[in-house]
Amino acid sequence: MRSFLFGLGIGIGLGILFAPMSGEETRENIAERASDLASSARESIDQGRERVQRGMSAVRNRGTGTTGTTAETRPTGTETAGV
Repeated sequence: MRSFLFGLGIGIGLGILFAPMSGEETRENIAERASDLASSARESIDQGRERVQRGMSAVRNRGTGTTGTTAETRPTGTETAGV
């Protein structure tokens, strides 16, 4: 994903440099596209953060099992019977 965004930025930059526009138009265009790229990067970061949080929740839920007991309260096989 990073390489895609990097390539996108390079392509946009080159396209702007070679486009027949005035300096002011070019600066406005650069600012607009940089803002779009920053927004895209923020969205990607937020999506990644959500994936990590969902993964962590899934791991925690596996540790508690479906009965709500933790791994620490499960029998380990070392208990003595009837004591």
